[in-house]
Amino acid sequence: MTRIDMTRTNKLGYAAVLGLEAYARKSVDARLYDLIKLRASLLNGCGYCVDMHSTDGAKQGIPQRILHAVGAWQHAKGLFEERELAALALTDAITRIGPDSVTDEVWEAAAAHFDEGELGALVLAISTINVWNRVAIATEMTPPVDDKHPIA
Repeated sequence: MTRIDMTRTNKLGYAAVLGLEAYARKSVDARLYDLIKLRASLLNGCGYCVDMHSTDGAKQGIPQRILHAVGAWQHAKGLFEERELAALALTDAITRIGPDSVTDEVWEAAAAHFDEGELGALVLAISTINVWNRVAIATEMTPPVDDKHPIA
């Protein structure tokens, strides 16, 4: 059980994040967005979101090998397209934000595969999943296990 239900206690704020999610979903390739959401969730240690995005990715047809490799993408580069690698590196840098995280090297690698509009959409998409991760962790959301969400 979660600490609070933000859909009830903070409707307008929650709706604003949903709006950002809707924008990101329309603006970033679906497979790429699934990989970004899974990677950021792994980095942030959000069990609820890791479960959701790995399950969703599988339903969208992303092979299990790819989903498993997201956790160690730097050592499984042969499984990903170049643009996916650039987006995963950008995801790591933005998620681990700090004075030396989003370096020119990381940015330029992404810019080699995405135009300015696409880069902006990626930044917003990565930022969105980081918001969701923080909401889920702070409110102690846990993966559902029931008839609709069986383990196997």
